[in-house]
Amino acid sequence: MNRFLLGGLAALVMAGIGLFWWQGRAEVEKAAPPPDVVASFDPENLPSADPGEVAGPALPEATQLTREQRRFGRYDRNSDGRISRNEMLSTRTAAFRKLDKDGNNLLSFEEWAVSTVDKFDHADINRDDQLTPEEFARTAPPLKPKAKCSC
Repeated sequence: MNRFLLGGLAALVMAGIGLFWWQGRAEVEKAAPPPDVVASFDPENLPSADPGEVAGPALPEATQLTREQRRFGRYDRNSDGRISRNEMLSTRTAAFRKLDKDGNNLLSFEEWAVSTVDKFDHADINRDDQLTPEEFARTAPPLKPKAKCSC
């Protein structure tokens, strides 16, 4: 019961504050001076939009990255130009459903890591536990053929 009374009282107080604020704004706007009216159009007094010889800074140039460079950049978390084993494994958590062989929606870490470690070992040609961009290109998924239009 007390909550209803306090809620009603708070609503009345807020309505009163809103009413006083609204009337106060009306008084301020009523006393505002009228805007200056230009008697005639004078093209000589208009501001100029001509910047003259002033030039702004040069526009930035965007580089066009290939699809493989963008994919490499997503894996290379520390931007050192190489992908470590930990960087490669960190992004594979979303693919666990593809690895669920028995279809029970349970995937152990060992099941998941085997596929990724095998993929990394296949790509790491010089066995230095880091992938160069050329080695990383070997991990790209095969491109799917485009569907023919059935128009």
